[in-house]
Amino acid sequence: QPPLVDSGGGLVQPGGSLRLSCAASGFGLDYYAVGYFRQAPGKERELVSCTMKRSISTKYADSVEGRFTISRDNTKNMVYLQMTSLKHEDTAVYYCVAYPTVCEGFYAYRGQGTQVTVSS
Repeated sequence: QPPLVDSGGGLVQPGGSLRLSCAASGFGLDYYAVGYFRQAPGKERELVSCTMKRSISTKYADSVEGRFTISRDNTKNMVYLQMTSLKHEDTAVYYCVAYPTVCEGFYAYRGQGTQVTVSS
């Protein structure tokens, strides 16, 4: 079992919603800062959201503020990214990452990615 497994992506119309899931095994996600970054063809990688250890704080990119919500379920060792009011420009592969300290720089684990396509 990989340390992090991404799921929940798919095809959705503009204005729709998706919930991405990040499942961890072999380590406790609550000991890590956990975030999602996305990578679209021809675009720079963007960290869209991250939650610090014990959910002390969360942050969002300006591009998703007010539309995306990151949350943890420590009982299931999972993190979720609820995405609403999706736009064409949200189309990308989304990766869950676990940082040992803060939401930047070196990450300890990364999921395999899940494709999100927003299209009518």
